[in-house]
Parts: sequence; C-alpha cells; structure tokens
Amino acid sequence: MHRYSVTDPQQRRCIVPFAAEPLQLAGLRQAVRAELVAWGMQTLVEEAQLITTELASNVIKHVGQGTPATLVLDAGTDQLRVELHDNSYKEPQSLHPTSEEESGRGLQLLVGLSVAWGATRTAVGKAVWCELSLSPDKSRCRIQRATTLLETYGHAAGGTAVRLTHRPILEESATSLILDLLHWLTAHGLDPDDILDRAQTHFESEVS
Repeated sequence: MHRYSVTDPQQRRCIVPFAAEPLQLAGLRQAVRAELVAWGMQTLVEEAQLITTELASNVIKHVGQGTPATLVLDAGTDQLRVELHDNSYKEPQSLHPTSEEESGRGLQLLVGLSVAWGATRTAVGKAVWCELSLSPDKSRCRIQRATTLLETYGHAAGGTAVRLTHRPILEESATSLILDLLHWLTAHGLDPDDILDRAQTHFESEVS
C-alpha cells in the first residue's frame, strides 16, 4: 500500500499515498510509528497516530470512501508537521458541538493535541495540517544524529536509499558503521577497546 519518498535528511519527509478507506487506517498508523521511531521521535507517536486517524477518517466521511489521499510527515528539529491531502476544496469548519452531538469533535481533538493547525488549498484540493511540538531531549538528539549519520554513511558506502525502519537493515547498517570506526581508530593509533568502554560508560550514565 505505502510508498515512501524521503528528501533532505536534515528535513525529514515521508509521503504515504493511500485510498481513504477504513481498512487503510491501521496501515497508516503503523507507517507513522515506523517513521517516528526511525527519526527518534517516539514521544510523538501516539499523538501523531491519533491525528492521522482523525484526518483520514474525515476524508472518508466528508469527501468519500475510496478517495485518493496522501499523508505527509515533515519533521524538523523541534516539531512535527502532519498533513493530509485530498482532492476536495471543501475546508473543515470550526465547530463547537454540544455534549449530545457527535460531529465536530474531531477538530476539537486536533486543537487539543496540536500547537497549530489549519487547512491550505492545493492545486488539486486541500491539505489539512497539524503541528506537534517536540521538547528538547538529549537522547532524542543523539538518535536523530545517529539516523542522519547512518543515512549519509549508506550513501557513502555505495548503497541505495533504504528506509531505516526494519531491524535487519538497522543491524547491518550499524554493524558496518561500527566496524569502519574500529578500523579508523586503529589506523590512528587509538585503542578501540578503550573507546568502546568509554562510550558504554557514557551510555549507561545517560540512560540510568
């Protein structure tokens, strides 16, 4: 179902085209989780999944089941932007439902979860977007730097562009990078075991 398109690794972007149908929602949530974990944004997974489900459900309900749509995730250094594109120009209305009414609660959910949200007209319809704030976190920053390094390393090693979301790929890429670093340390007269011991000590102190 999903095809990923990734642009500049410094500004991560994931594009997931899909047909707006109830059976597609679980796959969309899985795609969101896989990307955010790979980007070191685990803390935003639940909110992003809820927003994605709500936006996709709105397309199914208000535009039509089976409508071609596209989910776009744009990750910056301190925020995540979730966009849902469809082929309708009808913009969502800001509603204030009573306790007995059902419609309109989706927009209230978006407002509650997001630091900002809105709708933008496109050449073929509209995009409804939400932005989630990501608070500074030392571990997250390290994961993001490592992800960028592994992606850059993959290109330098002559590999093709692959998604770092599957365990075998992660293990192979990380092992190869560490092996090259060990060779580099030895070539510069440094003790690989000493460096690894120091890295392990720092790691344990940061995660404890």
